[in-house]
Amino acid sequence: MTSISLGMPAAPPPVLAPRRKTRQIKVGSVGVGSDSPISVQSMTTTPTTDINATLQQIAELTASGCDIVRVACPSADDAEALPIIAKKSQIPVIADIHFQPKYVFAAIEAGCAAVRVNPGNIRKFDDQIKEIAQAAKDHGVSIRIGVNAGSLDPRLMEKYGKATPEALVESAVWEASLFEEHDFHDFKISVKHNDPVVMVRAYELLAERGDWPLHLGVTEAGPAFQGTIKSATAFGALLSKGIGDTIRVSLSAPPVEEIKVGNQILQSLNLRPRKLEIVSCPSCGRAQVDVYTLAEQVTAGLEGMEVPLRVAVMGCVVNGPGEAREADLGVASGNGKGQIFVKGQVIKTVPEDQIVETLIEEAMRIAEETEEAGGIDGQNGVKGSPVVSVS
Repeated sequence: MTSISLGMPAAPPPVLAPRRKTRQIKVGSVGVGSDSPISVQSMTTTPTTDINATLQQIAELTASGCDIVRVACPSADDAEALPIIAKKSQIPVIADIHFQPKYVFAAIEAGCAAVRVNPGNIRKFDDQIKEIAQAAKDHGVSIRIGVNAGSLDPRLMEKYGKATPEALVESAVWEASLFEEHDFHDFKISVKHNDPVVMVRAYELLAERGDWPLHLGVTEAGPAFQGTIKSATAFGALLSKGIGDTIRVSLSAPPVEEIKVGNQILQSLNLRPRKLEIVSCPSCGRAQVDVYTLAEQVTAGLEGMEVPLRVAVMGCVVNGPGEAREADLGVASGNGKGQIFVKGQVIKTVPEDQIVETLIEEAMRIAEETEEAGGIDGQNGVKGSPVVSVS
């Protein structure tokens, strides 16, 4: 077989807008702000007191591409578990604090990389900001000011009548000003709401008020399907304008699913190096093969591949050849057979029952050649960025 050069990308992939310029902070080893890649977060669902289970879930999240993890700290027993979890976690740990201000200090002293504080429900929070800022500064810990529609300060609820974008932003800006009065600037802000329209407007307003790094989230987004749509819609609207420095997709689903969705959102906007991407037609009356099954089997066969590939699985002669030529690897199917394309060239024609096997073999070959040619290039993915399309 003739070897086909995969080449090198001519330029960085285009994005819809440059990142909004923000100050830079650190969450442990992870930079947050416009000088750093957008990070993806999740939160453990295990009892924090069950240290082994929590660390196991953190390991699973890490393997899925999670950059930062948050753990709940509602009790003294949880606070006692934080030092071990923070020390043994492979990624930075954020302690999630509500109601009890003493746990803010406990989390800082435990070695957590950051602490999420909810100004709306921590008792006498504003009165303790000076001490919190000093403790965080002494330990090199950053803060997330996490304003949430479901726990907004009662005074703001009375003023606005409900959790409007303006109410969320007023709360966030007020708390930010208190930290800054005490010369503490290592914080990011979130203003979460369960309505994507309200949430987007709140972040747009907040972005105009200061250069703080922003953590994006649609709170209580819902079950996997609904939550994915809500989060993708809201994040897409903001990230396409350069707003957002770290994200968390909140789903009523295992936390690993949050990471998968978050990474895919960033990859779709060229804000994170693409990995495997399956391009497949929705099928129609023109299709002459079972496109649904082909696409599912190819996706399953290539699961876990680290080399960025766009694979096109196409089912008819209308768009199939064109899509397959544009991909790194593709098949244009019809009349019980498929033409296999690599980088725009037909390399073979195979029977329908051999399409999946052939695509997987060719993808593995491309991955091996790519890694031999240049290897995986950190933040930029694999040099050469092969693309496989299935139509």
